[in-house]
Amino acid sequence: MRKIKCLLAAIGLFSAGALIAPAQPNVVTVTNVVTVLVTNVVTITNVVASLPAPAVTAIKTLAPAKYPWESSATAGLTLTRGNSDTLLFTAGVQTHRKTPANEYSFGVDGAYGENDSVKSQDLLHAFGQYNHLFSDRAFGYVRGDGLRDEIADINYRISLSPGAGYYFLKATNTTLAGEIGPGVVFQDLGGQEATFSTLRLAERYEHKFNHGGARFWESVEFLPQLDRLDNYLVNAELGVESALSKRLSLQVVLNDAYDSRPAASHLKNDVKLVSGIKYKF
Repeated sequence: MRKIKCLLAAIGLFSAGALIAPAQPNVVTVTNVVTVLVTNVVTITNVVASLPAPAVTAIKTLAPAKYPWESSATAGLTLTRGNSDTLLFTAGVQTHRKTPANEYSFGVDGAYGENDSVKSQDLLHAFGQYNHLFSDRAFGYVRGDGLRDEIADINYRISLSPGAGYYFLKATNTTLAGEIGPGVVFQDLGGQEATFSTLRLAERYEHKFNHGGARFWESVEFLPQLDRLDNYLVNAELGVESALSKRLSLQVVLNDAYDSRPAASHLKNDVKLVSGIKYKF
């Protein structure tokens, strides 16, 4: 009887051990499932936190590009005393703005000079031009110029011209454009007022050097009177600029104004070589 009880106890202990052994893996399995679920929740939380980044990028992409006005002022002074007594002061302000569809350019410049206390320069000039681009290179334009030159006896000369233009070269650092269109000139030359129609032919070339912030440009404008071709105006400019700092640069400009029919007792050609300091703002 005692042997039977011992045998039954041994069987009971073995059965209990057998039941307990598979129970442990079940508990571990449940624990693993809980761990996986928690990890997944954390991962989803991270994805939600990163959602605002694409939204910010999209807003930046949709923001309109800005095309600011670029303006500058130029001034030059030449003064001598002793065997010669001369004074020459030049100044000018220009501003321009370019967008993918439109280009604007405006400027005012002047010069005043004396030689032995006798006035040798007294000039004021202003211009404005608007270009509307129909393609990457072709454009239409409207231009106006105003001039008063006391030494040349030009009390006023106003030139207006609409027309068409084309960029033969249009690269990052180099441009070459030609313009053609009808025009009209209003002037008081030597006390005689006149109005006449013209044809305007013009070209402008500019190149910016990669190093040193230097640039070179030239332009020529030809205005013949339509019903009297021997009466014409030519305005040419040649300039070079070298940067001294981010905002300051040294500028040298050669201007040539030719009038085939100047005021009485005046020469046809006026040439000016002007140097000055340019400030960008």
